[in-house]
Amino acid sequence: MAGQFEATAEINRPVEEVFAFLAEGTNDPEFSPRVLRITKSPEGPTAVGTVFTSTVKDAGMKTGRQFRITEFEAPHRIRWAETSKNIVTADEGGYDLEATGPGTTRLRIFNVLEGHGIGKLLVGFALSAARKDATAFGQRIKAAVEAS
Repeated sequence: MAGQFEATAEINRPVEEVFAFLAEGTNDPEFSPRVLRITKSPEGPTAVGTVFTSTVKDAGMKTGRQFRITEFEAPHRIRWAETSKNIVTADEGGYDLEATGPGTTRLRIFNVLEGHGIGKLLVGFALSAARKDATAFGQRIKAAVEAS
């Protein structure tokens, strides 16, 4: 079973600033407490093919994650796919950004979660937790971007 969760947030920053903050990728720990560490390869500006490698803590377990940028259209769209082999992965995810006025941006984030092996039994729990936290997640992103 696969499923999607998403969140939206209205951010009091221009779309270009929001895009730049999110495109950096290594800012994720500022709004996602599950991300313990994250690196980007290669160094330099994010582009299609950039890989982010992270250590995350979910349900008390640390796992390694790798995401590859699959689409990158500044300042409105970023897409990624998880390439790591975990029991639950975000096979597809992304940010959509839209300028909603002078200095304001609407952000939509989504992830499509997929279970593998025993993860097929657990993906429903992961989706439920992600959906329950979605609004707060969007607000954490808003707070991080506005504080930067």
